[in-house]
Amino acid sequence: MENYFEMKLSWQQIDAISNLGLAHMGDGVWELLCRSYLCAKGEKTVGQLHHDTIAMVKAPAQAEYADRLLPLLTEQEAAYYRRGKNSHVHAVPKGATPQQYAKATGLEALFGALYLAGEKKRLNELFQAAISPPL
Repeated sequence: MENYFEMKLSWQQIDAISNLGLAHMGDGVWELLCRSYLCAKGEKTVGQLHHDTIAMVKAPAQAEYADRLLPLLTEQEAAYYRRGKNSHVHAVPKGATPQQYAKATGLEALFGALYLAGEKKRLNELFQAAISPPL
């Protein structure tokens, strides 16, 4: 039986997934990390948790997080980020510029690829670096 909490696809299998497929996966991974982080921080009402989660998962915030991560990425990670960033999306949500949405899609594709590869330690390192206050 497949364990979908502990994915371990080969890089060849991951490369066969479309850019937007990786971003789709990474969107869920990013949101789960944000929700976990916010719950672990302490007691909040469900309304506050929802509000804070939305603030972290919207495209402008993800674009900012992506900018923080770019200098930390390996060549392979940067390639997955670029794959997502360069995807041809047909609609950009209100409240985001096309550039912000492209960066957000890149971040999601990167997190999707790392999750599918089973790279939980690296995902956690990058997530923590992304959400850390800038120096």
